[in-house]
Amino acid sequence: MPPRSNPTARQQRLGAELRKLREDAGLSTEQAAALLDTKRTVITSTEAGRHGVSPERVRRIAFAYECTDQALIDALVAMCGDRVHGWWEEYRAVLPSTFLDIAELEWRAQGLRVSTITHMPGQFQTEEYARALFRAAIPPLPATEFEARVAHRVQRHRTVDRPDAPPYVLVVHEGALRTEVGGRAVLRDQLGHLMEAADRDNVTIQAIPFSAGAFPGSGQSILYARGRVPRLDTALLDRATVGEFLHAEAHLCKYRLQLDAMQRIALAPEESLDLMHAIASQL
Repeated sequence: MPPRSNPTARQQRLGAELRKLREDAGLSTEQAAALLDTKRTVITSTEAGRHGVSPERVRRIAFAYECTDQALIDALVAMCGDRVHGWWEEYRAVLPSTFLDIAELEWRAQGLRVSTITHMPGQFQTEEYARALFRAAIPPLPATEFEARVAHRVQRHRTVDRPDAPPYVLVVHEGALRTEVGGRAVLRDQLGHLMEAADRDNVTIQAIPFSAGAFPGSGQSILYARGRVPRLDTALLDRATVGEFLHAEAHLCKYRLQLDAMQRIALAPEESLDLMHAIASQL
């Protein structure tokens, strides 16, 4: 396969996992190249996600590295091949690649856990709510990118709307439920949209009330995507500019624990709906 100039986050992750397999086997890049009858530069390029690998090649690499975790090997094989042309591809060359990487991560996840503190989750934002958020950007976004960001944001609902949608658990702080992004009418419509989403079988929404006080993870929004095997989970931290994808087990464990703690102190789903109804009735 020809080298890629701009590998996606998913392609980079596959390369990183192949590097971990090599390191777990105690092999240098030179030793791995000799085992696989290739050049050291091919090994390093593959591990950087710049050189594609076929399913057969991944299985050969796993065999050469003496990996016996069949579930992991199968999961890595499923990550092979060229870029899948999902709905997000129409925004390539229009939006920063991180936007596309997030959409693909969500689409391929086996399960999603999300926490939001100051705004509604991207997967359920209405168009007017998204417009109000992006309108607040400093410096102002160019008109073309502004419209593209809004359209992309609204289309992220496809992940949880499709027939084979993954389980989705949201923990949302009362601050996000009350902040009048776009004004009272926009927030009222947004709350109604979120309450409708809570009716879906695959969606669980819990609210953390102001009365809960301090709690782990109160300073940032988190998106935790479950992979085919736990080793392939990903935590994404919300940033003003570029999201940060985390794969190290120490990070994954930390954010799993944070989300667990947030769910424990959050209201039950029924009580959360009652809170949203109460807020909406005040608008």
